[in-house]
Amino acid sequence: MSVDRMPPIAQEQWSADQQTYAQEIVDGPRGGLISPFVPLLRSPELMAHAGRMGEYLRYRSALGLRLSELAILITARHWSQQVEWAIHVPIAEREGISSATVAAISDGRIPENLPEDETALYKFSTELHQNKSVCDATWLRAKQHFGEQGVMDLIGINGYYAFLSMVMNAARTAVPESNTPPLTPIPANVI
Repeated sequence: MSVDRMPPIAQEQWSADQQTYAQEIVDGPRGGLISPFVPLLRSPELMAHAGRMGEYLRYRSALGLRLSELAILITARHWSQQVEWAIHVPIAEREGISSATVAAISDGRIPENLPEDETALYKFSTELHQNKSVCDATWLRAKQHFGEQGVMDLIGINGYYAFLSMVMNAARTAVPESNTPPLTPIPANVI
C-alpha cells in the first residue's frame, strides 16, 4: 500500500488562507473538506477555484446528475482513480446508472444496451480521453443530445475529474472506506 504523500493537515496548523478557503468548501454542498481537497489545501487559492468549478460541474451542470456521474466514472476509470471511483459508484447507481454499466466500465469494456444519451456521453468521453479530441460524428451526436452548453459542461467534467485524478494519484490520497470493489489495472489504451 502506498503512503499518502499529502495527508490531512491538523486544522490548528492551517494558515489564514487555508482557513478562509477551506471554510468555503465546508460551507458548500460537500459539507466538509473531502478527499481531493486534502492535498489541494497546500495551495488554498487553487483549492478554492477548483472547489467552485467542481460545485458547478457536479451539482448544476447542463447534463444533470445521472449523466454527470457517468462521465465521472469514465474519467475515474481512465485514470484508475480509486478515491473518485469509491465515492461516485454509489452516487451513479442511485442516480440511475445501471450496475451492468458500472461493471463494464470497471472492467474496461464498452457497456451494452445503454440508453441513447448515455451512449453519446460514453463515446464522447472515451474518445476525448483516448484521442485527446473527438471526431465530427461524435461531436454532432453529443451536441444533438446535450446542446452546446451540455457539450461544454461534458468537456468540463472530464477535464475537472482528470485534474482531481492527477492530484490524488500523484499525492497517493487514501481511499475512503467503501463497499465498492476497487478498480483493477487494465491494459493501456483499453478505455
